[in-house]
Amino acid sequence: MSDPKEQKEAPAPAAELDPAAAAKKAAKEAKNEEKRLAKMAKFAAKKAKLDEAKKTAVDNTNSDKKKKKAKAEPAPVYVNKTPKGEKKDLSDPIASAYDPTAVESAWYDWWVKAGLFKPQFGPDGKNKPEGTFVIPAPPPNVTGSLHIGHALTVSIQDSLIRWNRMLGKTVLFNPGTDHAGISCQSVVEKKLWKEHKQTRHDLGREKFIEKVWEWKETYGHRIHEQFHRLGASFDWDRAVFTMDEKPSKAVVENFVRLHRDGIIYRANRLVNWCVTLNTALSNLEVDNKELPGRTLMNVSGYDAKDKFEFGVLNEFAYLVENSDERLVVATTRIETMLGDTAIAVHPDDERYKHLHGKFVVHPFMDRRIPIVTDDIAVDMAFGTGAVKMTPAHDFNDYEVGKRHNLEFINILNDDGTMNENAGPYAGMKRFHVRTKIIEDLKEKGLFVGIKENPMSVPVCSKSGDVIEPLMKPQWWVKCQGMADKAMKAVTDGELKIAPKISEGDWFRWLGNINDWCISRQLWWGHRVPAYFVNIEGETNDGIDDTMWVSGRNEEEARQEAEKKFPGKKFTLEQDPDVLDTWFSSGLWPFSIMGWPEKTEDFERFYPASMLETGWDILFFWVARMVMLGIQLTGKVPFAEVLCHAMIRDAHGRKMSKSLGNVIDPVDVIEGISLEGLHKKLQEGNLDPKEIKKAESGQKADFPKGIPQCGTDALRFALCAYTTGGRDINLDISRVEGYRKFCNKLWNATRFALMKLGDDFKPNPTAAPTGNESLTDKWILAKLNKCAIDTNKALEERNFFAATNAVYQFWLYELCDVYIEVVKPICDADTTGDEVAAAKKSTAQNTLYTCLEAGLKLMHPFMPFVTEELFQRLGRRPGQDIDSIVLAKYPVEDAAYNFPEAEKNFDVAFEVVKTIRSLAVQLNKKKDIVAYVQATEQTTADLLRSESTVIIALTKGLSDLNIVSGEAPAECESGPAGENVTVHVLK
Repeated sequence: MSDPKEQKEAPAPAAELDPAAAAKKAAKEAKNEEKRLAKMAKFAAKKAKLDEAKKTAVDNTNSDKKKKKAKAEPAPVYVNKTPKGEKKDLSDPIASAYDPTAVESAWYDWWVKAGLFKPQFGPDGKNKPEGTFVIPAPPPNVTGSLHIGHALTVSIQDSLIRWNRMLGKTVLFNPGTDHAGISCQSVVEKKLWKEHKQTRHDLGREKFIEKVWEWKETYGHRIHEQFHRLGASFDWDRAVFTMDEKPSKAVVENFVRLHRDGIIYRANRLVNWCVTLNTALSNLEVDNKELPGRTLMNVSGYDAKDKFEFGVLNEFAYLVENSDERLVVATTRIETMLGDTAIAVHPDDERYKHLHGKFVVHPFMDRRIPIVTDDIAVDMAFGTGAVKMTPAHDFNDYEVGKRHNLEFINILNDDGTMNENAGPYAGMKRFHVRTKIIEDLKEKGLFVGIKENPMSVPVCSKSGDVIEPLMKPQWWVKCQGMADKAMKAVTDGELKIAPKISEGDWFRWLGNINDWCISRQLWWGHRVPAYFVNIEGETNDGIDDTMWVSGRNEEEARQEAEKKFPGKKFTLEQDPDVLDTWFSSGLWPFSIMGWPEKTEDFERFYPASMLETGWDILFFWVARMVMLGIQLTGKVPFAEVLCHAMIRDAHGRKMSKSLGNVIDPVDVIEGISLEGLHKKLQEGNLDPKEIKKAESGQKADFPKGIPQCGTDALRFALCAYTTGGRDINLDISRVEGYRKFCNKLWNATRFALMKLGDDFKPNPTAAPTGNESLTDKWILAKLNKCAIDTNKALEERNFFAATNAVYQFWLYELCDVYIEVVKPICDADTTGDEVAAAKKSTAQNTLYTCLEAGLKLMHPFMPFVTEELFQRLGRRPGQDIDSIVLAKYPVEDAAYNFPEAEKNFDVAFEVVKTIRSLAVQLNKKKDIVAYVQATEQTTADLLRSESTVIIALTKGLSDLNIVSGEAPAECESGPAGENVTVHVLK
């Protein structure tokens, strides 16, 4: 459907009128040029009247063209005058064009103040019989602002929330934010250094934590504002921050219970150590950087000019004790040879059988190194078949060290420098030692050579630093038992994971799970509620798990220590470390409900209905929630897991600040210039070189900035992109296209409001009256199909199909067909004509029904524009629904099943499409004369009865003839379905 300003000016066939009425109508249209609703006079059998109608159309069209040439006045800048929290005043006439700024203003604050997002209960105060639907919203990290990935999460989740709310269920969408231990501390430390050249140690723990809380208040508020802009229908009174008292209590309870159950234990084991962040990481926080071969890399914490060699095997020789024989080994991390405590060979390798049980001599340390045999760790065909073992700095070697009771020698300090065990290299940085050792081995004649070696380098996902395996006493969680229960929940059907590919990932990961290191050497986070019992007069080891107790507070820990060490005098020292962030967010679905207390919320809303998130944190977060939920509550924490895609840029690249392709959803909503995008880069923590690179990326992708698209278009686009795949290549031009679709909705409703008139009162119900025309029945059937398809798609979590169904209905059925057909009917002067008046009333009510239901169907995806138009449309008599938020969602209605009408309308519409096609072939845009032959009389009669519909839908058609005989010879012809042929005069 075209713009309403054009529609009300464009000529169209009139309804069936007698000549007097037609003349009266023509005179009225000529005088009422301001409204520009001139239409063609009635198509009649007589050519004279048809010519007269054509002349009127041409005159009005020429007038339109002249007016269009006039320069349009710029639209005034919208100013929201509605007091915060009050319902928007819509007493002014509807604007001539869709403006997302104006449309999206005021509604959200009113929704929140009116309590429309709060769970609704039945008359008995219990959850409604229609059902309960709960989503614990994934808490974003308070490390900055939301990005476009968060917008995708909100768009999907909130569409389901709004849909279920409109289905009449008790619905809860619980918001919150995560303290993001490592990320948040890292960001604040960078900011502190950038602005004040201070470290956290300069401030001390207490003052530094105060700085982090300041950061949280700033960015937590910004995140909430972004959620508002995205239209997330959260119950904000339940908003939770993971460091709040309620979730913090749950974290302590979690640790204490698991520790006393023997699931949490303390051990000195290898961890993934990030030198830059100075903390241990879980395996899931480590990325593997694949190298094809020799690569020179920069490393965090070193001068930018320093590049170190990776992707190679360095071969060097150990001298066999009391012999001239050399034993050549190969390694990718030659600096770790300072911690070697064995050389392993395969027991069946003939080359080394004579060396079994002998020793080699370390070239730099006063140390004998045993030669051991191991058929697990050694591949005779790889390298030299002799493998150096550094149990304290390699995960594979660690296992060999345990099997052979080898010495574990740690050569590294926490800051990445060599400690005293590194002998002459003590104090040097680890990668400087890599270079120096090669030089020193060459001097001793022990360096053999270098070979290319494709490999993966473990790097910290937060800092980019190269991970160092390091022995550390840490707290660990035994995971296999809990993982088995989590897998069984899926196998037994208690938990559904979609899409299917993610279910496969679930079993692969949980089936090979390792114990989870939950200690973090940070200051920001939940402090470990474990206490070392320092017994007077004894030398106790902090590595020893038996010397530790846990407690919900120090007093409880003291009581535990007194039970464990009766009669002993002791002091308690709380572990200074904090817990992994995922250890707290793993409790999210039930900690936000007040667990461990049996609160009313816990009883009402746990387990949740679903957990929706990105597939990339299925293991980070979702698996841990399921494991901990089953372990601590005895219930699977949600019935369904839905994993959405990862958003990439239009080129398929992962979004990265250094590439300049990270998109703030508010920038898409409001629009932003290229200069504005550049300015935002300066506000972050990127170094100058990265800023320059990012600016180049922004200039390439957004040379004119990002156009204003509005929230509704962004949400709809993101849902439409969601097809169940792993990646979304986001093209902003597609979002902009949906903004134009919003304009279509706006103009269609605006046009309809004009056609309905100020005095229109809809019927009390949407039930058909029995007076519906063929077209009325057809559009009601299409509306019913849209409701069926949309509900089914949402049930199946098929957001592409859901958005497509409602899009197709609005654009191609309601706007392009039905509204075009009813234009002349609604414009008709029905004075003194009861039949025409009844036809007009039925068409108006059908139009109202379609608009009202169409807005409801669209609301979960486009909340703002649908609310604005719903309010302007007005209510049926007796209805007191204050907002579309609580309106009833359209579902299948048997009264709208008109299969025969659909079939008959399709026959007529096939004629329309064929005439259009032939006209295009003939390059005819006006004065089109068509002849339609139908071999069956019933079909001919049908087409005659629907001739006004065919004319209304065929632009430029001036003469339509339903004939039984031959058409003129000078025609272009084509079939229009079965037994119907269309001829268009050349």
